[in-house]
Amino acid sequence: MTGEMKQWLRYRHSGATGFGTLTSSGISVHEGEMFGRHAATGKMLALSEVELLAPCAPSKIVALWNNFHALAAKLNQPEPPEPLYLLKATTTITTPGAVIRRPSYYDGKTTYEGELGIVIGRTCARVSPAEADHFIFGYTCVNDITANDILTRDPTFPQWARAKGIDDYGPFGPVIATGLDPAKLVVRTILNGAERQNYPISDMIFTAQELVSRISHDMTLLPGDLIAVGTSVGVGVMKEPVNTVTVAIDGIGELTNEFRL
Repeated sequence: MTGEMKQWLRYRHSGATGFGTLTSSGISVHEGEMFGRHAATGKMLALSEVELLAPCAPSKIVALWNNFHALAAKLNQPEPPEPLYLLKATTTITTPGAVIRRPSYYDGKTTYEGELGIVIGRTCARVSPAEADHFIFGYTCVNDITANDILTRDPTFPQWARAKGIDDYGPFGPVIATGLDPAKLVVRTILNGAERQNYPISDMIFTAQELVSRISHDMTLLPGDLIAVGTSVGVGVMKEPVNTVTVAIDGIGELTNEFRL
């Protein structure tokens, strides 16, 4: 959806879940439904008063592979004629700021992948690229964490769903920003204080609108569904016992989580 630039979020306050918009004064509390009818109540909350949640609760997470010209060239991979994607378990969702732990049974490599996320705002099926913006609510930051050694260790079957489906391996947020042109955005990923990724969304093989259109011809997209558009060069392994990872996109904000081995 196009329109006024706002930053939407969800929170827990005094045991109850709520949503609203981020302002210079704090959170403007809303009532109703984020993806339906809603209105500001006039109440304000300070960020320090609340626990931030993932900004929506998707029914599914669609994650793209090989969707950037630069990464395809680096990997010497052909650019795909259609979007290549997998579904990531919704139990991978965790909150901005959460501590994420590698499973006790796994001692292999784990990588960060800083990405832009598309959040759907209206039920969307078989739409054209020209129509897609009417069904996009906004955009968010995603860290598509991957257990790489699980992905490739069986030569007969790449385990995409399992490698990317571990609990808490899909943080996103902290907000959903509306009114942005995704083609003008730049994704940066900072690992333990060092910038590791800095790439433009304009380098995508399939634009945000093309992704929504193509995927909506395969499956109906529902309000709150998340499309992680894929990552570009600079993906790396989190090697320290404690790793701080920030995915930063101007206009959206910074998603920071701690990953512990």
